[in-house]
Amino acid sequence: MKTVLVVDDDPDIRALITWKLVLSGYTAIEAADGESALLAAVGDSPTSPGVRPDIVLLDWSMPRMTGIEVCEALRADPATAGIPIILLTAKAQECEVARALAAGVDDYIVKPFSPGDLLVRVERLLACADARR
Repeated sequence: MKTVLVVDDDPDIRALITWKLVLSGYTAIEAADGESALLAAVGDSPTSPGVRPDIVLLDWSMPRMTGIEVCEALRADPATAGIPIILLTAKAQECEVARALAAGVDDYIVKPFSPGDLLVRVERLLACADARR
């Protein structure tokens, strides 16, 4: 069973994404801010200690650290550099998409989003990651 780290400061969005993932057979770990996300990505989540995510769903605008800062930190750490990252954000301008891609995100989804589309993208990135291993 694959584990997805869901990072968003909006509890309703986290709950919606987690619900969709769990219904689809995934395990979900939640984080409400960037610092908690970094801890969870290395397996140091208070709710799931020792569990490392197979993919990260990351909001851009969060307290303590932005999603871009989290992405850059994950990419800089050899232990987390290969984890696929999908950025979920209301930011839709071309320069913002370019900035996120330059930071290392693998996919970019603009809010509001379709939970079904999100699931398809998660499955695609996980399949690609498995093929590389």
